Amino acid sequence: MEMRGKRKRKPESDAVGEDTASAVLLAALSSQNPDSHRPLLTKSLNKLRRHSFHNPLLLSLLPTLLTRTSASLASRAADMVGSAALESLEMNRTIACDADVIHALLSALSNNPSSSRCSVSACNALLDFCTTVIGRRRLIELSALPSILLRFFRIPKSSTTSVSLCVGDRNDISSVSVGFKEDELSVLILNAAIILINACDIEQLEKIPGHLSQAFFAFMRNLWVKLRNAMSLASPLDCMRPGELYVSNIQVSHVAESLFRLSVCVARIVTPLPFHVVERGVFGFTESGFRDFVLNHWEVSPFLVRWMAAGAKIEEDDLFGPLSVNLVGTYPSFLSSMLPGMVSCLPIASDELNILAFLDEVQNKLGCPLVYQQDIRVVKTKSKKEVHLFANSLASCCVNDPHCLSTEDVSKCEEAYKEGYTVALRGMEFWFASVAAIAEGLASIFGQPSVGANLYLTPPNSQGLACHYDDHCVFVCQLVGCKIWRVSSQSNVQLPRLYDPLDRLYGYEVHNSMDNCNQYLLREGDILYIPRGVLHEACTENVSLDGGNTQRRGTDVMGRKIKNCNKERE
Repeated sequence: MEMRGKRKRKPESDAVGEDTASAVLLAALSSQNPDSHRPLLTKSLNKLRRHSFHNPLLLSLLPTLLTRTSASLASRAADMVGSAALESLEMNRTIACDADVIHALLSALSNNPSSSRCSVSACNALLDFCTTVIGRRRLIELSALPSILLRFFRIPKSSTTSVSLCVGDRNDISSVSVGFKEDELSVLILNAAIILINACDIEQLEKIPGHLSQAFFAFMRNLWVKLRNAMSLASPLDCMRPGELYVSNIQVSHVAESLFRLSVCVARIVTPLPFHVVERGVFGFTESGFRDFVLNHWEVSPFLVRWMAAGAKIEEDDLFGPLSVNLVGTYPSFLSSMLPGMVSCLPIASDELNILAFLDEVQNKLGCPLVYQQDIRVVKTKSKKEVHLFANSLASCCVNDPHCLSTEDVSKCEEAYKEGYTVALRGMEFWFASVAAIAEGLASIFGQPSVGANLYLTPPNSQGLACHYDDHCVFVCQLVGCKIWRVSSQSNVQLPRLYDPLDRLYGYEVHNSMDNCNQYLLREGDILYIPRGVLHEACTENVSLDGGNTQRRGTDVMGRKIKNCNKERE
């Protein structure tokens, strides 16, 4: 009896060619009910996904696959698009230039609320396009950002979104990623929104519907508060390791940059104080106050305005009163509550015209903690020389490796205050809207591009900065307590210019210049003008407020310097 052998079955992968699979796919999608041919569609897609999208027919069928088929098939098609976008720069460009494919992906992202998997695949494909400049530009041109934001707000979210920091490749804050205890889809969409916002110019940001940009700006501000709280509790080395939560590709600097960009168009712009308000509040309440200042004192001699002597009894004319009220009784404990929440204010040239170009240069530094010397100094004068708390941070090698304040450093600052150190903070106009309004008002009056504000907290019987002069004019407003200022009666023959090197003056030259100095006792609300190039120093002592021998009412002193330029030189 003849034995018949078993017929060998041809491998399934060889049964259908690429052209045949494309034809079958076209026929199935052309039917009235493509989902009825799901097995055939699935088999064809499995065959075609191993090939590139150089086939024009396949590229033309993608919108239909993404929008007219079941969620599982749409998800499979979105995965294919994402893989192709990562295949090469040319392929990324080819698919990104097809508006129908991009709109179909956005539709798959938005119109499948019941299928999280389909939305995840569509969002991942959009993120794959974002890996190239061309892809990001095309998504922005095709108005993908409003659709992504709208989908983001349609996802139910916990009222107490939890975030943590995860260690990156480097131990600096810019490489620390954000981990979320949220579902994958919401984090992916958030990532896509942040990437596109950070790729927009101002005109493109302004095209985002106002209700969406406002809502997303509010969300990002709340997210930033949580990130700052997490950063204040641990250094990058102490951050969580991946595995404990969903780790995103979002880094702290990305969040900071998005907030920066959105604030350009969304945040409430500070309105400079009117001229007459600044005139009354800074230069006195007489009609000739500002005119007398300009004619007789500007860049010539000191000028003192006594708050009580000026007859100021109108509360709205007290420029710094509200800020003083908030600070009274809170220092020095405010250091431990305020400093951890502050971030570095990166120096920007006062004549910088392209804010986004500046942002591109410093984007990896955004959101980092306070930098010593740049944002904060903790210093006292001993034997006419300055002693810094973090003396090692003054070396030239620290320029490329700046000293960022840690939680432990903040505690040291508070202890140093108790030991006679002055805490000096730069960039107060970025933290208080009231200070920003005053600074803008002064800048407008004097025709300056910007005005900077510093805050000085000095303990009793102490001197912070040594005797020196500045290359900018200074207005000192005493917020709390009292302070003695010694100001030279003569200035340099040639006034220093901005960016000129400043030489610290000690010894005989300082002693000789300060022999016949003028002394001013600044009380709360008093304002003192010091021209550039004029030597000055300030200290707190147990002095009498009324000329008698009684001790003054308060010993802790908080003062504010407002400079008529944005260059930090002290």
